[in-house]
Amino acid sequence: MFLAKRIIEKRNHLSLMKIIRGFHATYAVIVFAITFIFFFPLLMIPVLLPRQFHLVGVFNRWWARVFLTFIFIPYENEYRTKLDKNKNYIFCPNHFSYLDIPAMGLNEINSIFVGKSDMEKVPLFGYMYKKLHITVNRDSLKSRYGTFLRSCLAIDEGKNLMIFPEGGILTTSPPEMTRFKDGAFRTAIEKQIAIIPVTIPYNWIILPDSSFLPRRHKMKIIYHEPIETQGLTLADMPALKQKTYEVINSELKKHLNEY
Repeated sequence: MFLAKRIIEKRNHLSLMKIIRGFHATYAVIVFAITFIFFFPLLMIPVLLPRQFHLVGVFNRWWARVFLTFIFIPYENEYRTKLDKNKNYIFCPNHFSYLDIPAMGLNEINSIFVGKSDMEKVPLFGYMYKKLHITVNRDSLKSRYGTFLRSCLAIDEGKNLMIFPEGGILTTSPPEMTRFKDGAFRTAIEKQIAIIPVTIPYNWIILPDSSFLPRRHKMKIIYHEPIETQGLTLADMPALKQKTYEVINSELKKHLNEY
């Protein structure tokens, strides 16, 4: 009888937690919509005034802070070295959760995203995303090449890039990453600028790709030391990809006992 009672209590507790998480998820969607509508006029400033592109990073940072604060997710940026705001970088984070986008919006170095063209289909948000960031249809060779050219042009204009090197949320067994795509590394070598590996160790726990029910956990974003590309050629691209992969993967493994 005692064991049966404990089983029933446990089931009731799990059901209650699922209901609470469901309310949290609904609340988070509402907060996302409200905060985006609030910030949309601000995001139109760099659309109308392209030379003010640095404001994209500033407003993304403001939005991310407000959004995460109002949905009660604590966060922390950890920089393993001081980054030079006068230099260009390509940031390469692992990608296991939809929360990775607001997480990278917290970056203190103003950046634009290079992401999938599917984002363009989202009403209003898609318009803003297409105008301020760089999109790519990974199924199209022409689109991938056009994205490479636009990425190089963006760097020439002084912009920093945020590229998820896995090409999307593709892994079926986080925190294991999938193979990295070439784009970020080809661009970095072409423009001779540093890659910044970024580890986001907990977002797949907070909001797994397989669920829209968030869990309570602190968000952490770890910016590693730059990997320089000066003097590298395209022949060095596989080694550059592997080094970036190993830096992120090594950090993910350090956090395994916290999952």
